[in-house]
Amino acid sequence: MARTQHEANEHHLRRIAEKDPVCPMHPKLETDVVSHGKSLTVLLTLGRLPKALELARALAAAGCRVLVADPFAFHLCRASNAVAKSFKTPSPHSCQEHYLSCLLDIVVREDVDLILPVSEEALHVSLLKNRLPDRTRLFALPNEDLQALHDKYIFIQIAEKAGLKVPETRLASDAQAPRLAGSCDTVLKPRLGCSGQELRMLSPDSLAKEVPGNSETIIQKRIFGREVSTLSLCRDGEVLAHVTYEGLVFAGTVSVCFQRVDDLQQVKRWVADFAKSCRYSYFLAFDFIVDEDGTPWPLECNPRLTSGIHFLCPEDIADAITNFEGATEVGTKPGDRFQEAHTTLLQVYGNIFRPQKALRHLRAMLSARDVLWSLADPAPFPLMTPYSWPVLKQVMFRGRTFGEAATRDIAWPPQRTDRSEASSPAVKPVSAHGSCS
Repeated sequence: MARTQHEANEHHLRRIAEKDPVCPMHPKLETDVVSHGKSLTVLLTLGRLPKALELARALAAAGCRVLVADPFAFHLCRASNAVAKSFKTPSPHSCQEHYLSCLLDIVVREDVDLILPVSEEALHVSLLKNRLPDRTRLFALPNEDLQALHDKYIFIQIAEKAGLKVPETRLASDAQAPRLAGSCDTVLKPRLGCSGQELRMLSPDSLAKEVPGNSETIIQKRIFGREVSTLSLCRDGEVLAHVTYEGLVFAGTVSVCFQRVDDLQQVKRWVADFAKSCRYSYFLAFDFIVDEDGTPWPLECNPRLTSGIHFLCPEDIADAITNFEGATEVGTKPGDRFQEAHTTLLQVYGNIFRPQKALRHLRAMLSARDVLWSLADPAPFPLMTPYSWPVLKQVMFRGRTFGEAATRDIAWPPQRTDRSEASSPAVKPVSAHGSCS
């Protein structure tokens, strides 16, 4: 019987307490994919985000046949000539088992060699690991390890046990939580949240009114300083690719215009030490605040791909993914600023009555390279807005942030309702340009 989320959390905490050093997160690395004389078939499990388009283009240029599965019928990658075929699936959040069955059906019917998760759906997709044909490799850790790192409280425990500096963090139900919240500025957030959802900043005098006393919420000492993010690709604890970057323009808490940061080697060392301590493999991302003394303090871990992929050399990253065992160091692209221009422009317009902020955003936009535009694959750029309608309608009519609207149907943990499983539609194949196949 599957564990409940609470039981899974308790299991992870017991495992951390019992193991010294921290438990390795390196499944036995599978041999590189063998394509038996034909082009490699790669399935991306999300297509709505620019980072998926970046991957699709890189893999297609390397000779791969790229498929995309997404709960949205219309998504960014569907417009790309890098994608051979798209599939509409059920939502993994509301009907997980049907979603997994549909992915497995795609894998079998399309002879998929490699499955590559893109975003928060990675936690759901990882459950396929022991259900796949022998020929198919999954580019992700086992679900148990992903859950541990996705959990903001358990991640902090893992990093602390590895001897790394972390901000003091308590469960809201912890007897020490009132002491922490009453002694300094703190941040209140859900253990399993993403895209900054339900994040609240607290001062010591707001404790009594603001803090819920439950174990699904954490209180963390608030660190002041420079906010940066990282993305790395690791193999058995070795860092093959790394980029540190910071946001210049934000849609809510999600950065849509960002620049590479090269002057924070201490952040890169923290990441390398963490990866080595648990012998991590595959994509690994963090959010940090670097204080005035230059000390990096981790806020959360994202054991998956992030927007940092836009800084990495496409040829190198495609080779590293398809030839993981033999991969060497991955370089970065020329240029240090990239953006999702459509969303950045919306932020300029949204601040039109705050001229200084609008001007600052405009300058950032004019100095950054758009991640969608490609002369060899032009359709995604003009079709970004209409193909993003499933996200935009939630923002416009339901008051959700872009980050929440883009991830709500793929969020972890899944809902467990028999009705949603029974009524979910079957997988629907469509071509990259929308006609039924």
